[in-house]
Amino acid sequence: MEIERLEEQVRGAFDAYEICLISERTRVFEAADRDLYGRESSEEEGVALRAVKGGHPVFSYTFERGEGAAKALLENAKALLPFMQADPFRRFPSGPDRYPELNLYDKAGLDVDEEKKIATLLSMEATILDLDRRIQKTRNCELHEKEIAVKIVNSNGLNGEAKKTLYTMAALCVAAEGQEEVSWYDWAWCPRFDGLDGHALGRSIGEKTVSFLGGEVLATGIYDGCLTPGAACDLLSVLAPSFLGENLDKDKTRLKGKEGVSLFSELVTIIDSGIMGMGSFPFDGEGVPSQENCLVREGIFQGFLFDGYYGGKVGRKSTGNSVRTGLKEPPRNGTRGFYIQPGKAAPSIIEEGIVIEELMGTHTANTVTGDFSVGALGHIYKGGTKRPFKGVMFSGNVFELLNTVKAVGQDLTFYGSLGSPTLFMEGFKISGT
Repeated sequence: MEIERLEEQVRGAFDAYEICLISERTRVFEAADRDLYGRESSEEEGVALRAVKGGHPVFSYTFERGEGAAKALLENAKALLPFMQADPFRRFPSGPDRYPELNLYDKAGLDVDEEKKIATLLSMEATILDLDRRIQKTRNCELHEKEIAVKIVNSNGLNGEAKKTLYTMAALCVAAEGQEEVSWYDWAWCPRFDGLDGHALGRSIGEKTVSFLGGEVLATGIYDGCLTPGAACDLLSVLAPSFLGENLDKDKTRLKGKEGVSLFSELVTIIDSGIMGMGSFPFDGEGVPSQENCLVREGIFQGFLFDGYYGGKVGRKSTGNSVRTGLKEPPRNGTRGFYIQPGKAAPSIIEEGIVIEELMGTHTANTVTGDFSVGALGHIYKGGTKRPFKGVMFSGNVFELLNTVKAVGQDLTFYGSLGSPTLFMEGFKISGT
């Protein structure tokens, strides 16, 4: 699709505009029973338009190509305009001097023979199945390859263009002993194909699965221990919305008016980065250059994350935090690569206490107050022994919990756009037997 020709037709119809072209190509391989179970390929390209006329903003998108794209965008936008309310804060950013250079596109990986990618997947599954006789099968054993290209232009001279690749491997392992059956799912990602280590991932999944056999319910009480990176990321999903300018504007964050106040352990530093994590890209959903924003420095709250719209409403500049989830929705204020900075503690220093490996039901938590009550799975270390536990509830408040951090691990791990090292904490409230 020639975006320049499309821009010519849009330019005369609106006072201001932004055009975003997104192209995605995906390949998925699935393994089962030590053989290739399925493969899929898909390709999608479309264009989205945000525009303003007479102070009224409008959004439109289409998957049409060529001349049909311009016609569809303009017809849809003009039909919607009479129903849109005027909004003086719907503006578009100016073109930057430069974008950060990120090594996110793996042309060599795309060119790797398909059979080698299948062999990599089958090798991961074999690693899982061969690890222990109690392992019964795998499910959702997959390798995904995605190529993404984005181009954004607007009426203020902005012209951003970049592409990236993304590789993910994942599997669920099922193990059984007697009448008991347990399972564990995990995944890993990398922008480069040669950065995937299917053997290490498979071994980790298999070992973790069998470690949960013989799990018991803990006694109700308050425990010290740690959250693994995966469990910590689950809790960060509850915390992250509090840092958004949108929630500041809507009075849906307890951080309002607390810049410069110590709110967390001095060992906690929180960053939101457009250049780390699965969502890393040279620019955000509006074409603003990606950057790193320090939100909490050594426990002290520093500030909020803004896109152009909510930044404009409170007189702040965009922090590069406009996020697109696809073509069908306009970009909105969101986190990019939200993570806790790693520390110096070894991930395995715990001798007494509990290690929470997985949290279940964090979507039910209150993202305004930070209160949560979720299921938890993990291990308890006591008297030199390690035993699995299951069937317990873990409750508390994420703000208060992060004030009890006593050590931060070195093992920063990103799960999607959230990242954390192991966090060693006090006062886990566990409801069990």
